Amino acid sequence: MPTEILPDQGSLVDRAVQIIVEKIESAIAQRGYCTLALAGGSTPKPVYEKLSQQNLPWEKLHIFWGDERYVPADHPDSNEKMAREAWLDQVAIPAENIHPMPTTGENPEADAEKHEQQLRSFFQCQAGEFPSLDIILLGMGDDGHTASLFPHTEALSVRDRLITIGNKGDSKRLSFTAPFLNQGRAVIFLVAGANKRPALKEIFSPQGDAMAYPARLIQPQGELWWLLDQEAGAEFST
Repeated sequence: MPTEILPDQGSLVDRAVQIIVEKIESAIAQRGYCTLALAGGSTPKPVYEKLSQQNLPWEKLHIFWGDERYVPADHPDSNEKMAREAWLDQVAIPAENIHPMPTTGENPEADAEKHEQQLRSFFQCQAGEFPSLDIILLGMGDDGHTASLFPHTEALSVRDRLITIGNKGDSKRLSFTAPFLNQGRAVIFLVAGANKRPALKEIFSPQGDAMAYPARLIQPQGELWWLLDQEAGAEFST
């Protein structure tokens, strides 16, 4: 599990872009295309802005989201809106290669099932099977949540689905499940800020409670990367 502590957030962004570009090129070389799940939040945004400046075969990328707030795609809180403005609208990715979570209805459960079927159709996998994305980007909240898998919520126990409902208070979200995240070929956490240290201490501990700190659930069959800035990672050695 590579854990890298970068001097500042700018260095974290540069390192993340470097790894992502390498993984994109490797996936395309091996399989002819690359599947990439995006994270929301403030830390990934400059990563997306830098990725928009790369020279990549955009038509060979397929973009997904690891979680999404249950708001329209043009809402200020939408992860899709942020990623489109920072990156996807700036490059020649075909519209059919962008696979957002459906959040325009009034029934999150029905939209979760709809996206489940969209994913199974794309990856040609049956119920009970979990496909592997090439790259999954994740953030982590100061409560230890990742994607929309929040502490002590039912979503943490979902083992038979790709998509579940994440609950943060009264706010519902769509989220990849832990088993689906764990099928990733490369899972990359991007974590910045001193406020993340207490949760990171629990997550990196040899023993701990994954129900209290859900990022502990992420133990992928592929590579697991933790990229921390100095403020987040000051207490942790590489």
